[in-house]
Amino acid sequence: MGGGVAEEFSSDQAEFPMVAETLPGDGPVMEVGLTELPMVTETLSDDGPVLEVSCDLRLEQKPARTLLLVGRSGNGKSATGNSILGKPAFKSKGRASGVTTVCESQSSILPNGQIINVIDTPGLFSLSPSTEFTCRELLRCFSLTKEGIDAVLLVFSLRNRLTEEEKSALFALKILFGSKIVDYMIVVFTNEDSLEEDGDTFEEYLEDSPDFKEILKACNDRKVLFQNKAKAHESQKAKQVQELLNYVEEIARKNGKPFMDDLSHELRENETAFKIKQRDILEMKGWYTKQEMSRKMKDMERSFENQQLRQMMERVETQLRERLEQQLNQEQAARLEMEKGANEVEKQSSDVAKESKISQESARLVEIWRTQGMYDVLE
Repeated sequence: MGGGVAEEFSSDQAEFPMVAETLPGDGPVMEVGLTELPMVTETLSDDGPVLEVSCDLRLEQKPARTLLLVGRSGNGKSATGNSILGKPAFKSKGRASGVTTVCESQSSILPNGQIINVIDTPGLFSLSPSTEFTCRELLRCFSLTKEGIDAVLLVFSLRNRLTEEEKSALFALKILFGSKIVDYMIVVFTNEDSLEEDGDTFEEYLEDSPDFKEILKACNDRKVLFQNKAKAHESQKAKQVQELLNYVEEIARKNGKPFMDDLSHELRENETAFKIKQRDILEMKGWYTKQEMSRKMKDMERSFENQQLRQMMERVETQLRERLEQQLNQEQAARLEMEKGANEVEKQSSDVAKESKISQESARLVEIWRTQGMYDVLE
């Protein structure tokens, strides 16, 4: 290698240490994880056998990972993304209103060569985002995660009180992404310094916050405490990021593949068909004026966007209706269990009325979702 290669060798070691190469001058230090597999050969010479040792250097590099940040505006999603990437990639200001207004993707290459993609989202858990806004951002999110999502980071702030919207985070995530999304979820708690100010430990905070129990149980207790402040020691930041990435690899091993639902495939197929139509129109440019070509392209783009948005809204409404009917059925079953002494005939005759009531109630709530937003449904 180039200047300054540090190596150690021990005959009884099966694995060999990392090789560090320092570039000439004041350039960066590049560390590459290598596994050296010694190959021993024997050749003959006039002076007798000569032992030759060579090494097969094989680069061990983990696959790229895509992480999705979700949570309420002002909880520190952007700052968390910057800590993971190791650079100020996202705009971040410590205020409750939040900075992120649309889904945004940033990437970084870790010292070991692994590529990390982080997608920051606007406050989908903020008070009553409109249906159209939510669905448009979901479409944008899916377009930024074409290879799938390796982990969803659900970000809460220890500085803020848990809102009603955040208490319904699991419900909302399942509606927006499908029920399997929790298998990819990691809970991130920001503003660790607020615990020190209150004289609490992290364990004491969780013990006094029963609302987190269901969320943590759903994601197999995968949780990380983050301190994103500039004053935080670099070794502390590195440790918390490594803990998070360990969870990401655990999720990858457990699930075997990134998260990608049926709608993601369908949306990509639509996009492929749209690009083919675009190409066909461009090939006919000799038949149209420049203004006509521009108008045709814009009309086609508008039609495509409306189609994608309509599909997304239909998917979310279907999942919302199914989830609400399931929830209402459970509530009805619990009430009937308490009324076991009621006449069996009365219970049978009430079944039809019960199903009708559930359908009417779910339809009413879906209409609220259409006109007002997710969290008005949950009130």
